[in-house]
Amino acid sequence: MKFFSPEKANALIPKLAPLVDELLTKRRDLAIKLLESDPALRVPPPSSIRSTRLAGLRSPFPTPRFGELKSEIVRLIHRIESFGCIVKDLDLGLLDFPSTRRGEPIYLCWKAGETRVLYWHALDEGFAERKNL
Repeated sequence: MKFFSPEKANALIPKLAPLVDELLTKRRDLAIKLLESDPALRVPPPSSIRSTRLAGLRSPFPTPRFGELKSEIVRLIHRIESFGCIVKDLDLGLLDFPSTRRGEPIYLCWKAGETRVLYWHALDEGFAERKNL
């Protein structure tokens, strides 16, 4: 496992921030596509309700699985983590960087939109327990 100083983690932010932004965009796109494809959320046009030719709201075609978009998300996660950090939350764009503080293992914590790593937390803590560096 690679350990980071705040300076080393901050040096990676310019490389990681665009990748995290892309990851957040693809994650949002996937969520939208999944919602749009949910038959329970579709409202049929009034004419199809009365039509006897239609078999109701169910389509004979399988719901798309969006495999390509999912693969792109996984690829981005692997690419981000290849720098040595850990993707912790896809919705918030949280990354943790393994580090040490006073000889104890910790995570340096960065969130998309922050200009640099400003926080840390213990290994058994999360975003809500972040502390200033």
